[in-house]
Amino acid sequence: MASTDAKPPKDGEKKNGEKKNEEKTLTPTAEIKVNIAFIERAVSELEPRFTHRVLRSLTALRKRTNDKVLRDAIEENYPADSARPRWIVDSTAYPPSTPPSKPTSDPVPEVEIYLRLLIIHHFHTSKENYAKSIQLSNETVDKMQALNRRSVDPIAAKIWFAVERSYELSGELADARPLFLAAQRTAALRHDDDTQASLINRLLRSYLHYNLYDQADKLVSKTTFPTSASNPQFARYHYFLGRIKAVQLNYTTAHTNLQAAIRRAPPAKTAPGFYQAVHKLFVVVELLMGDIPDRSIFRHPVLEKALAAYFDIVKVVRTGSLSEFQATLTKHAAQFEADKTYTLIVRLRQNVIKTGIRRLSLSYSRISLRDICLKLHLDSEEDAEYIVGKAIRDGVIDGRIIHEKGWMECEGRKNGYGPDVSEVYMRRIAYCMDLHNQSVKAMRYPQDAHRKELAAAQGARERERELAKEIEEGDLDEDDGGLGGF
Repeated sequence: MASTDAKPPKDGEKKNGEKKNEEKTLTPTAEIKVNIAFIERAVSELEPRFTHRVLRSLTALRKRTNDKVLRDAIEENYPADSARPRWIVDSTAYPPSTPPSKPTSDPVPEVEIYLRLLIIHHFHTSKENYAKSIQLSNETVDKMQALNRRSVDPIAAKIWFAVERSYELSGELADARPLFLAAQRTAALRHDDDTQASLINRLLRSYLHYNLYDQADKLVSKTTFPTSASNPQFARYHYFLGRIKAVQLNYTTAHTNLQAAIRRAPPAKTAPGFYQAVHKLFVVVELLMGDIPDRSIFRHPVLEKALAAYFDIVKVVRTGSLSEFQATLTKHAAQFEADKTYTLIVRLRQNVIKTGIRRLSLSYSRISLRDICLKLHLDSEEDAEYIVGKAIRDGVIDGRIIHEKGWMECEGRKNGYGPDVSEVYMRRIAYCMDLHNQSVKAMRYPQDAHRKELAAAQGARERERELAKEIEEGDLDEDDGGLGGF
Protein backbone atom coordinates (compact mmCIF):
# COMPACT_ATOMS: atom_id res chain seq x y z
CA MET A 1 0.00 0.00 0.00
CA ALA A 2 1.39 3.44 -0.91
CA SER A 3 2.40 5.84 1.82
CA THR A 4 0.02 8.73 2.45
CA ASP A 5 2.92 11.10 3.20
CA ALA A 6 4.15 11.04 -0.37
CA LYS A 7 3.45 14.25 -2.25
CA PRO A 8 2.13 14.06 -5.79
CA PRO A 9 4.56 15.38 -8.42
CA LYS A 10 3.97 18.66 -10.11
CA ASP A 11 2.51 18.79 -13.59
CA GLY A 12 5.82 19.58 -15.27
CA GLU A 13 7.68 16.92 -13.31
CA LYS A 14 4.98 14.37 -14.09
CA LYS A 15 5.11 15.06 -17.81
CA ASN A 16 8.92 14.91 -17.89
CA GLY A 17 8.92 11.67 -15.92
CA GLU A 18 6.34 10.09 -18.19
CA LYS A 19 8.29 11.19 -21.24
CA LYS A 20 11.51 9.67 -19.91
CA ASN A 21 9.75 6.41 -19.08
CA GLU A 22 8.26 6.28 -22.56
CA GLU A 23 11.68 6.79 -24.11
CA LYS A 24 13.17 4.05 -21.95
CA THR A 25 10.44 1.52 -22.67
CA LEU A 26 10.12 2.28 -26.38
CA THR A 27 10.67 -0.89 -28.40
CA PRO A 28 12.78 -0.82 -31.60
CA THR A 29 9.68 -1.37 -33.74
CA ALA A 30 7.84 1.48 -32.03
CA GLU A 31 10.90 3.72 -32.37
CA ILE A 32 11.06 3.00 -36.09
CA LYS A 33 7.38 3.88 -36.37
CA VAL A 34 7.97 7.19 -34.57
CA ASN A 35 10.92 7.92 -36.87
CA ILE A 36 8.78 7.22 -39.92
CA ALA A 37 6.22 9.73 -38.65
CA PHE A 38 8.99 12.32 -38.30
CA ILE A 39 10.20 11.65 -41.85
CA GLU A 40 6.69 12.03 -43.26
CA ARG A 41 6.30 15.27 -41.32
CA ALA A 42 9.63 16.52 -42.70
CA VAL A 43 8.43 15.81 -46.26
CA SER A 44 5.01 17.38 -45.80
CA GLU A 45 6.26 20.50 -43.99
CA LEU A 46 9.54 20.81 -45.95
CA GLU A 47 11.51 20.79 -42.69
CA PRO A 48 14.76 18.76 -42.96
CA ARG A 49 15.41 19.15 -39.23
CA PHE A 50 12.95 16.33 -38.49
CA THR A 51 14.91 14.01 -40.77
CA HIS A 52 18.16 15.01 -39.11
CA ARG A 53 16.56 14.26 -35.76
CA VAL A 54 15.76 10.74 -36.94
CA LEU A 55 19.28 10.18 -38.29
CA ARG A 56 20.88 11.22 -35.00
CA SER A 57 19.36 8.14 -33.37
CA LEU A 58 20.49 5.79 -36.15
CA THR A 59 23.64 4.56 -34.40
CA ALA A 60 21.83 3.45 -31.27
CA LEU A 61 18.83 2.05 -33.15
CA ARG A 62 20.72 -0.16 -35.59
CA LYS A 63 22.33 -2.03 -32.68
CA ARG A 64 18.87 -3.10 -31.46
CA THR A 65 17.42 -4.28 -34.76
CA ASN A 66 17.05 -7.85 -36.00
CA ASP A 67 15.05 -9.73 -38.62
CA LYS A 68 11.85 -9.67 -36.59
CA VAL A 69 12.06 -5.95 -35.78
CA LEU A 70 12.64 -4.97 -39.39
CA ARG A 71 9.96 -7.32 -40.73
CA ASP A 72 7.43 -6.03 -38.22
CA ALA A 73 8.29 -2.43 -39.09
CA ILE A 74 7.64 -3.15 -42.76
CA GLU A 75 4.38 -4.97 -42.01
CA GLU A 76 3.08 -2.15 -39.80
CA ASN A 77 3.89 0.69 -42.18
CA TYR A 78 2.76 -0.82 -45.48
CA PRO A 79 -0.84 -1.74 -46.36
CA ALA A 80 -1.74 -5.38 -46.74
CA ASP A 81 -2.23 -5.18 -50.52
CA SER A 82 0.96 -3.19 -51.14
CA ALA A 83 3.51 -4.52 -53.61
CA ARG A 84 6.35 -3.87 -51.20
CA PRO A 85 9.64 -5.66 -51.81
CA ARG A 86 10.62 -8.47 -49.46
CA TRP A 87 14.06 -7.31 -48.31
CA ILE A 88 14.30 -9.50 -45.21
CA VAL A 89 14.95 -13.13 -46.04
CA ASP A 90 14.86 -16.20 -43.83
CA SER A 91 12.45 -14.50 -41.44
CA THR A 92 10.03 -17.41 -41.23
CA ALA A 93 11.37 -18.28 -37.80
CA TYR A 94 9.20 -15.51 -36.37
CA PRO A 95 5.42 -15.64 -36.49
CA PRO A 96 3.86 -12.87 -38.60
CA SER A 97 2.83 -9.84 -36.64
CA THR A 98 -0.78 -8.64 -36.81
CA PRO A 99 -0.91 -4.94 -35.95
CA PRO A 100 -4.27 -3.58 -34.89
CA SER A 101 -4.47 -1.07 -37.70
CA LYS A 102 -2.90 -1.12 -41.15
CA PRO A 103 -2.15 2.02 -43.18
CA THR A 104 -4.32 2.62 -46.22
CA SER A 105 -1.53 3.80 -48.54
CA ASP A 106 2.19 3.32 -49.06
CA PRO A 107 4.50 5.65 -47.12
CA VAL A 108 6.51 8.33 -48.86
CA PRO A 109 9.64 7.20 -50.78
CA GLU A 110 11.87 8.69 -48.08
CA VAL A 111 10.52 6.11 -45.63
CA GLU A 112 11.45 3.27 -47.97
CA ILE A 113 15.02 4.62 -48.28
CA TYR A 114 15.22 4.85 -44.49
CA LEU A 115 14.06 1.23 -44.09
CA ARG A 116 16.59 0.13 -46.70
CA LEU A 117 19.29 1.92 -44.68
CA LEU A 118 18.37 -0.03 -41.55
CA ILE A 119 18.38 -3.31 -43.44
CA ILE A 120 21.80 -2.65 -44.99
CA HIS A 121 23.27 -2.00 -41.55
CA HIS A 122 21.58 -5.17 -40.30
CA PHE A 123 23.27 -7.15 -43.08
CA HIS A 124 26.64 -5.87 -41.87
CA THR A 125 26.29 -7.86 -38.65
CA SER A 126 26.61 -11.23 -40.40
CA LYS A 127 29.39 -12.32 -42.74
CA GLU A 128 26.96 -14.46 -44.76
CA ASN A 129 24.96 -11.33 -45.69
CA TYR A 130 27.85 -9.21 -47.03
CA ALA A 131 26.95 -10.06 -50.64
CA LYS A 132 23.31 -9.21 -49.97
CA SER A 133 24.33 -5.86 -48.46
CA ILE A 134 26.21 -4.95 -51.65
CA GLN A 135 23.26 -5.95 -53.82
CA LEU A 136 20.78 -4.01 -51.70
CA SER A 137 23.15 -1.01 -51.57
CA ASN A 138 23.37 -0.86 -55.37
CA GLU A 139 19.58 -1.16 -55.68
CA THR A 140 19.09 1.63 -53.12
CA VAL A 141 21.53 3.91 -54.95
CA ASP A 142 19.69 3.35 -58.23
CA LYS A 143 16.36 4.09 -56.56
CA MET A 144 17.67 7.31 -54.97
CA GLN A 145 19.01 8.54 -58.29
CA ALA A 146 15.72 7.70 -59.99
CA LEU A 147 13.68 9.58 -57.36
CA ASN A 148 15.80 12.75 -57.57
CA ARG A 149 14.06 14.30 -54.54
CA ARG A 150 15.84 16.87 -52.38
CA SER A 151 14.02 15.56 -49.30
CA VAL A 152 16.02 12.32 -49.66
CA ASP A 153 19.40 14.11 -49.43
CA PRO A 154 19.93 13.82 -45.64
CA ILE A 155 19.21 10.08 -45.74
CA ALA A 156 21.30 9.69 -48.90
CA ALA A 157 24.38 10.90 -47.03
CA LYS A 158 23.94 7.99 -44.58
CA ILE A 159 23.25 5.60 -47.44
CA TRP A 160 26.65 6.33 -48.97
CA PHE A 161 28.35 5.50 -45.69
CA ALA A 162 26.48 2.19 -45.61
CA VAL A 163 27.51 1.52 -49.22
CA GLU A 164 31.15 2.09 -48.36
CA ARG A 165 30.88 -0.20 -45.35
CA SER A 166 29.32 -2.95 -47.48
CA TYR A 167 32.16 -2.88 -50.01
CA GLU A 168 34.80 -2.60 -47.28
CA LEU A 169 33.54 -5.63 -45.36
CA SER A 170 33.55 -7.62 -48.59
CA GLY A 171 37.12 -6.56 -49.37
CA GLU A 172 36.07 -4.65 -52.50
CA LEU A 173 36.44 -1.06 -51.37
CA ALA A 174 38.34 -0.03 -54.51
CA ASP A 175 35.42 -1.17 -56.68
CA ALA A 176 33.14 1.43 -55.08
CA ARG A 177 35.42 4.37 -55.92
CA PRO A 178 34.00 5.06 -59.45
CA LEU A 179 30.51 5.04 -57.95
CA PHE A 180 31.56 7.60 -55.32
CA LEU A 181 33.26 9.85 -57.89
CA ALA A 182 30.19 9.96 -60.14
CA ALA A 183 27.88 10.63 -57.19
CA GLN A 184 30.17 13.37 -55.87
CA ARG A 185 30.03 15.23 -59.18
CA THR A 186 26.24 14.99 -59.20
CA ALA A 187 25.99 16.19 -55.60
CA ALA A 188 28.24 19.16 -56.36
CA LEU A 189 26.05 20.18 -59.31
CA ARG A 190 22.91 19.92 -57.18
CA HIS A 191 24.50 21.78 -54.24
CA ASP A 192 23.65 18.84 -51.99
CA ASP A 193 25.99 19.69 -49.11
CA ASP A 194 25.18 16.68 -46.92
CA THR A 195 25.81 14.12 -49.65
CA GLN A 196 28.82 15.99 -50.99
CA ALA A 197 30.51 16.09 -47.57
CA SER A 198 29.83 12.39 -47.02
CA LEU A 199 31.18 11.41 -50.45
CA ILE A 200 34.37 13.47 -50.08
CA ASN A 201 35.08 11.64 -46.84
CA ARG A 202 34.28 8.30 -48.48
CA LEU A 203 36.76 9.00 -51.28
CA LEU A 204 39.49 10.20 -48.92
CA ARG A 205 39.07 7.11 -46.77
CA SER A 206 39.27 4.89 -49.85
CA TYR A 207 42.47 6.57 -51.05
CA LEU A 208 44.14 6.46 -47.64
CA HIS A 209 43.12 2.83 -47.14
CA TYR A 210 45.32 1.94 -50.14
CA ASN A 211 48.02 4.54 -49.25
CA LEU A 212 47.20 6.69 -52.30
CA TYR A 213 48.21 9.96 -50.62
CA ASP A 214 48.94 11.84 -53.86
CA GLN A 215 45.46 11.16 -55.21
CA ALA A 216 43.92 12.11 -51.89
CA ASP A 217 45.84 15.39 -51.91
CA LYS A 218 44.66 16.11 -55.46
CA LEU A 219 41.06 15.46 -54.42
CA VAL A 220 41.40 17.93 -51.55
CA SER A 221 42.87 20.59 -53.85
CA LYS A 222 40.16 20.12 -56.51
CA THR A 223 37.14 20.10 -54.19
CA THR A 224 35.69 22.45 -51.60
CA PHE A 225 34.31 20.90 -48.45
CA PRO A 226 30.84 22.33 -47.68
CA THR A 227 30.84 24.79 -44.80
CA SER A 228 27.35 23.70 -43.77
CA ALA A 229 28.39 20.09 -43.16
CA SER A 230 27.76 18.52 -39.78
CA ASN A 231 30.39 18.32 -37.07
CA PRO A 232 30.99 14.55 -37.47
CA GLN A 233 31.68 15.02 -41.19
CA PHE A 234 34.01 17.93 -40.45
CA ALA A 235 35.81 15.84 -37.82
CA ARG A 236 36.43 13.04 -40.33
CA TYR A 237 37.58 15.51 -42.98
CA HIS A 238 40.09 17.20 -40.65
CA TYR A 239 41.39 13.79 -39.55
CA PHE A 240 42.02 12.75 -43.16
CA LEU A 241 43.71 16.09 -43.85
CA GLY A 242 45.90 15.55 -40.78
CA ARG A 243 47.02 12.16 -42.10
CA ILE A 244 47.80 13.59 -45.54
CA LYS A 245 49.78 16.56 -44.20
CA ALA A 246 51.70 14.39 -41.73
CA VAL A 247 52.92 12.12 -44.53
CA GLN A 248 53.89 15.23 -46.54
CA LEU A 249 56.09 16.48 -43.63
CA ASN A 250 53.77 19.44 -43.04
CA TYR A 251 53.48 18.80 -39.31
CA THR A 252 52.21 22.25 -38.31
CA THR A 253 49.19 22.05 -40.61
CA ALA A 254 48.61 18.43 -39.61
CA HIS A 255 48.64 19.41 -35.95
CA THR A 256 46.07 22.16 -36.60
CA ASN A 257 43.78 19.79 -38.50
CA LEU A 258 43.98 17.12 -35.82
CA GLN A 259 43.14 19.66 -33.13
CA ALA A 260 40.07 20.66 -35.15
CA ALA A 261 39.11 16.98 -35.53
CA ILE A 262 39.35 16.43 -31.77
CA ARG A 263 37.31 19.55 -31.08
CA ARG A 264 34.55 18.61 -33.53
CA ALA A 265 34.49 14.87 -32.78
CA PRO A 266 31.59 13.29 -30.87
CA PRO A 267 32.13 12.51 -27.17
CA ALA A 268 34.72 9.85 -26.39
CA LYS A 269 32.15 7.32 -25.16
CA THR A 270 29.93 7.86 -28.20
CA ALA A 271 32.67 7.23 -30.81
CA PRO A 272 35.64 5.68 -28.96
CA GLY A 273 37.25 4.24 -32.11
CA PHE A 274 37.50 7.56 -33.90
CA TYR A 275 38.57 9.33 -30.70
CA GLN A 276 41.44 6.87 -30.24
CA ALA A 277 42.54 7.00 -33.89
CA VAL A 278 42.76 10.80 -33.87
CA HIS A 279 44.75 10.90 -30.64
CA LYS A 280 47.20 8.25 -31.85
CA LEU A 281 48.10 10.37 -34.85
CA PHE A 282 47.98 13.55 -32.74
CA VAL A 283 50.60 12.18 -30.31
CA VAL A 284 52.93 11.17 -33.15
CA VAL A 285 52.63 14.55 -34.88
CA GLU A 286 53.37 16.40 -31.64
CA LEU A 287 56.52 14.31 -31.19
CA LEU A 288 57.59 15.03 -34.77
CA MET A 289 57.14 18.75 -34.08
CA GLY A 290 59.55 18.45 -31.15
CA ASP A 291 56.91 18.77 -28.42
CA ILE A 292 56.01 16.31 -25.68
CA PRO A 293 52.26 15.51 -25.42
CA ASP A 294 50.42 16.28 -22.20
CA ARG A 295 50.51 13.40 -19.75
CA SER A 296 46.78 13.74 -19.03
CA ILE A 297 46.00 12.39 -22.52
CA PHE A 298 47.36 8.98 -21.54
CA ARG A 299 45.25 8.93 -18.36
CA HIS A 300 41.94 9.32 -20.16
CA PRO A 301 39.68 6.28 -19.54
CA VAL A 302 39.03 5.76 -23.26
CA LEU A 303 42.65 6.38 -24.31
CA GLU A 304 44.65 4.79 -21.51
CA LYS A 305 44.76 1.28 -22.95
CA ALA A 306 44.78 2.27 -26.63
CA LEU A 307 47.74 4.67 -26.21
CA ALA A 308 49.90 2.40 -24.05
CA ALA A 309 52.37 1.72 -26.89
CA TYR A 310 52.51 5.41 -27.81
CA PHE A 311 53.18 6.32 -24.19
CA ASP A 312 56.26 4.06 -24.31
CA ILE A 313 57.43 5.90 -27.43
CA VAL A 314 56.91 9.25 -25.72
CA LYS A 315 59.03 8.17 -22.74
CA VAL A 316 61.83 6.98 -25.04
CA VAL A 317 61.81 10.19 -27.07
CA ARG A 318 61.89 12.22 -23.89
CA THR A 319 64.93 10.35 -22.51
CA GLY A 320 66.76 10.43 -25.85
CA SER A 321 67.98 6.80 -25.77
CA LEU A 322 68.37 5.44 -29.28
CA SER A 323 68.73 1.79 -28.17
CA GLU A 324 65.52 1.95 -26.12
CA PHE A 325 63.77 3.58 -29.07
CA GLN A 326 64.71 0.71 -31.38
CA ALA A 327 63.63 -1.86 -28.79
CA THR A 328 60.27 -0.15 -28.20
CA LEU A 329 59.71 0.22 -31.95
CA THR A 330 60.35 -3.48 -32.49
CA LYS A 331 58.12 -4.44 -29.57
CA HIS A 332 55.05 -2.52 -30.78
CA ALA A 333 55.69 -2.75 -34.54
CA ALA A 334 52.57 -4.84 -35.16
CA GLN A 335 50.28 -2.29 -33.51
CA PHE A 336 51.92 0.64 -35.30
CA GLU A 337 51.50 -1.16 -38.63
CA ALA A 338 47.81 -1.76 -37.88
CA ASP A 339 47.34 1.91 -36.94
CA LYS A 340 49.28 3.00 -40.07
CA THR A 341 51.62 5.16 -37.98
CA TYR A 342 54.76 3.01 -38.33
CA THR A 343 56.36 5.11 -41.08
CA LEU A 344 55.77 8.29 -39.06
CA ILE A 345 57.22 6.80 -35.88
CA VAL A 346 60.35 5.68 -37.75
CA ARG A 347 60.99 9.37 -38.46
CA LEU A 348 61.24 9.97 -34.72
CA ARG A 349 64.75 8.49 -34.74
CA GLN A 350 66.22 11.89 -35.56
CA ASN A 351 64.17 13.49 -32.77
CA VAL A 352 65.51 10.93 -30.31
CA ILE A 353 69.05 11.71 -31.35
CA LYS A 354 68.44 15.46 -31.10
CA THR A 355 66.95 15.04 -27.65
CA GLY A 356 69.99 13.02 -26.56
CA ILE A 357 72.38 15.63 -27.92
CA ARG A 358 70.43 18.40 -26.19
CA ARG A 359 70.63 16.58 -22.88
CA LEU A 360 74.38 16.07 -23.32
CA SER A 361 74.86 19.75 -24.17
CA LEU A 362 73.12 20.74 -20.95
CA SER A 363 75.12 18.26 -18.86
CA TYR A 364 78.60 18.84 -20.31
CA SER A 365 80.42 21.98 -21.33
CA ARG A 366 82.78 19.84 -23.39
CA ILE A 367 82.42 16.21 -24.46
CA SER A 368 84.29 14.09 -26.99
CA LEU A 369 82.64 12.74 -30.10
CA ARG A 370 83.56 9.21 -29.01
CA ASP A 371 81.61 9.63 -25.76
CA ILE A 372 78.65 10.99 -27.74
CA CYS A 373 78.83 7.92 -29.99
CA LEU A 374 78.82 5.59 -26.96
CA LYS A 375 76.06 7.38 -25.04
CA LEU A 376 73.71 7.65 -28.05
CA HIS A 377 74.61 4.17 -29.40
CA LEU A 378 75.66 5.49 -32.80
CA ASP A 379 77.57 3.45 -35.35
CA SER A 380 80.74 5.56 -35.63
CA GLU A 381 82.33 8.83 -34.61
CA GLU A 382 81.81 10.16 -38.14
CA ASP A 383 78.07 9.72 -37.70
CA ALA A 384 78.25 11.48 -34.35
CA GLU A 385 80.14 14.40 -35.91
CA TYR A 386 77.62 14.70 -38.73
CA ILE A 387 74.62 14.56 -36.37
CA VAL A 388 76.10 17.09 -33.95
CA GLY A 389 76.95 19.46 -36.80
CA LYS A 390 73.40 19.25 -38.13
CA ALA A 391 71.98 19.88 -34.62
CA ILE A 392 74.16 22.99 -34.28
CA ARG A 393 73.10 24.24 -37.72
CA ASP A 394 69.38 23.65 -36.96
CA GLY A 395 69.67 25.54 -33.66
CA VAL A 396 68.95 22.51 -31.48
CA ILE A 397 72.07 23.18 -29.40
CA ASP A 398 74.39 26.16 -29.05
CA GLY A 399 77.96 25.01 -29.46
CA ARG A 400 80.75 24.17 -31.88
CA ILE A 401 82.87 21.18 -32.93
CA ILE A 402 86.64 21.25 -32.43
CA HIS A 403 87.75 18.95 -35.23
CA GLU A 404 91.44 18.95 -34.28
CA LYS A 405 90.76 17.66 -30.76
CA GLY A 406 87.66 15.65 -31.59
CA TRP A 407 85.19 17.09 -29.11
CA MET A 408 82.16 19.37 -28.88
CA GLU A 409 82.13 22.55 -26.82
CA CYS A 410 78.79 23.80 -25.56
CA GLU A 411 78.10 27.43 -24.76
CA GLY A 412 75.79 28.82 -22.08
CA ARG A 413 72.07 28.24 -22.12
CA LYS A 414 69.87 30.60 -24.06
CA ASN A 415 67.47 32.95 -22.36
CA GLY A 416 63.71 32.61 -22.65
CA TYR A 417 63.40 35.14 -25.49
CA GLY A 418 64.08 35.00 -29.17
CA PRO A 419 62.48 34.23 -32.54
CA ASP A 420 61.61 30.64 -31.57
CA VAL A 421 59.65 31.76 -28.51
CA SER A 422 57.82 34.48 -30.43
CA GLU A 423 56.96 31.98 -33.18
CA VAL A 424 55.39 29.59 -30.67
CA TYR A 425 53.52 32.49 -29.05
CA MET A 426 52.13 33.70 -32.39
CA ARG A 427 51.09 30.15 -33.28
CA ARG A 428 49.08 29.89 -30.06
CA ILE A 429 47.47 33.28 -30.70
CA ALA A 430 46.51 32.22 -34.23
CA TYR A 431 44.96 29.03 -32.88
CA CYS A 432 42.89 30.95 -30.31
CA MET A 433 41.69 33.45 -32.92
CA ASP A 434 40.75 30.66 -35.32
CA LEU A 435 38.83 28.90 -32.54
CA HIS A 436 36.97 32.14 -31.76
CA ASN A 437 36.06 32.72 -35.42
CA GLN A 438 34.78 29.18 -35.86
CA SER A 439 32.73 29.45 -32.67
CA VAL A 440 31.13 32.66 -33.91
CA LYS A 441 30.31 31.04 -37.27
CA ALA A 442 28.78 28.02 -35.53
CA MET A 443 26.37 30.13 -33.45
CA ARG A 444 22.72 29.65 -34.35
CA TYR A 445 19.78 31.95 -33.79
CA PRO A 446 16.02 31.34 -33.87
CA GLN A 447 14.65 31.46 -37.39
CA ASP A 448 12.76 34.65 -38.33
CA ALA A 449 13.43 36.20 -34.90
CA HIS A 450 14.06 39.59 -36.50
CA ARG A 451 10.56 39.57 -38.02
CA LYS A 452 9.00 39.49 -34.57
CA GLU A 453 11.03 42.55 -33.60
CA LEU A 454 9.97 44.32 -36.80
CA ALA A 455 6.33 43.47 -36.14
CA ALA A 456 6.59 44.76 -32.57
CA ALA A 457 8.23 47.99 -33.74
CA GLN A 458 5.56 48.45 -36.41
CA GLY A 459 2.80 47.92 -33.82
CA ALA A 460 4.41 50.51 -31.50
CA ARG A 461 4.52 53.06 -34.34
CA GLU A 462 0.85 52.45 -35.11
CA ARG A 463 -0.06 52.97 -31.46
CA GLU A 464 1.91 56.22 -31.41
CA ARG A 465 0.10 57.44 -34.51
CA GLU A 466 -3.29 56.59 -32.98
CA LEU A 467 -2.31 58.38 -29.76
CA ALA A 468 -1.19 61.47 -31.68
CA LYS A 469 -4.41 61.46 -33.69
CA GLU A 470 -6.52 61.27 -30.53
CA ILE A 471 -4.53 64.13 -29.01
CA GLU A 472 -5.17 66.27 -32.06
CA GLU A 473 -8.89 65.49 -32.00
CA GLY A 474 -9.08 66.17 -28.24
CA ASP A 475 -10.48 62.76 -27.33
CA LEU A 476 -8.09 62.19 -24.39
CA ASP A 477 -8.95 63.48 -20.93
CA GLU A 478 -7.06 63.58 -17.66
CA ASP A 479 -7.93 59.99 -16.77
CA ASP A 480 -6.64 58.57 -20.08
CA GLY A 481 -3.13 59.92 -20.22
CA GLY A 482 -2.82 62.94 -17.97
CA LEU A 483 -2.57 65.20 -21.03
CA GLY A 484 -5.91 67.00 -20.66
CA GLY A 485 -4.48 69.64 -18.31
CA PHE A 486 -2.15 70.91 -20.97
